[in-house]
Amino acid sequence: MAVIHNMVFGMNKGHKVTKNVQKKKHSYRRGTLSKKTKFVRELVREVSGFAPYERRCMELLRIGKDKRALRFCKKRLGCHVRAKRKREEMQGAIQAQRKAAAAQK
Repeated sequence: MAVIHNMVFGMNKGHKVTKNVQKKKHSYRRGTLSKKTKFVRELVREVSGFAPYERRCMELLRIGKDKRALRFCKKRLGCHVRAKRKREEMQGAIQAQRKAAAAQK
């Protein structure tokens, strides 16, 4: 623990001031999902369905070609991280479809 004194050297040197506490920037919230955005995205997905490349990706996942699906998504989306995220999303969609089919029986 540092010694607190009025000397002009060390860790606590300089004029003593109170911290200016500022409001957090809005940019820190960037990327977090709001309720409204989530609802709108679900609604759009329900109305428009899946894109052709997403359907092909789901088909690759159904036959067990996970790596091929990742490579396909990577080619279409241009980025490894986005491709991984899209593959996970498609796997979730397949699971949701299976769950809905099981509940319907």
